[in-house]
Amino acid sequence: MKLLDFFARRPVFTSEEFTSFLDADGLRSSRTREALLAHHVKSGRIYRVRRGLYVSVPFGFTPDTYPVDPFILAGKMSTDAVLAYHSALQFFGKAHSVREEMIFLTGQAIRRMTFRGYEYRGVAFPKPLVDKKQELFAVNVVERTGIAIKVTSLERTLADLLDRPVFGGGWEEIWRSLDAVEFFDIDKIIDYTRLLGNATTAAKVGFYLEQHRNELMLEDKHLSRLHEYCPKQPTYMFRNVRGRLVKKWNLVVSEQILDRSWEETY
Repeated sequence: MKLLDFFARRPVFTSEEFTSFLDADGLRSSRTREALLAHHVKSGRIYRVRRGLYVSVPFGFTPDTYPVDPFILAGKMSTDAVLAYHSALQFFGKAHSVREEMIFLTGQAIRRMTFRGYEYRGVAFPKPLVDKKQELFAVNVVERTGIAIKVTSLERTLADLLDRPVFGGGWEEIWRSLDAVEFFDIDKIIDYTRLLGNATTAAKVGFYLEQHRNELMLEDKHLSRLHEYCPKQPTYMFRNVRGRLVKKWNLVVSEQILDRSWEETY
């Protein structure tokens, strides 16, 4: 019964978590662990997603029909997995559109995989954070159906998306999604952006905040903390996207973003 309780409490679990459970119950043999896992996989009580990662299947379901929460699965893809970028927006219900791709940060080499229609993609933590041992700066630990997973805060997500827009679904998706966020801790955004140590990213974040200064109740002191990091030469806000130069930030910004042209369709 204890083992069935373990499966009931953990819709997604790793072999390490299973081993810890067995250790606490006095069953330390690796042979015992493998035999138990194999038995319950064969019986359909659990399902092996990939090596070391399993899904529990409740009674009344089959491994092929039981729906698996993609956020929990992504959060368990590695021991250090952190939901990030567009997936973080989806987790918080702020994404303008839903994507069937789960992106998570990790320091491990995790092969991309597809499961139940979702693609799971691990990407490396930004190197400046690794160098400063700040990989978990502005990361929240949240519970989802009783399972703890890590996800970047909305403040960090904003800066991350502007730093690596390739993981955001395009500039319009990024802008519309971020516009759905009612509140940001501005100091946290700025502190994190400065940690990234990228002049172009600092300019992008500064431009975004300035464009929304009324809604976000920004003060000049906030913008000045980013302006001092601006690039010395003009640079594109999004690669290969032409536009107008915003001299204050030395950014070439697309006309659509400057004019917020999508709002005309409402």
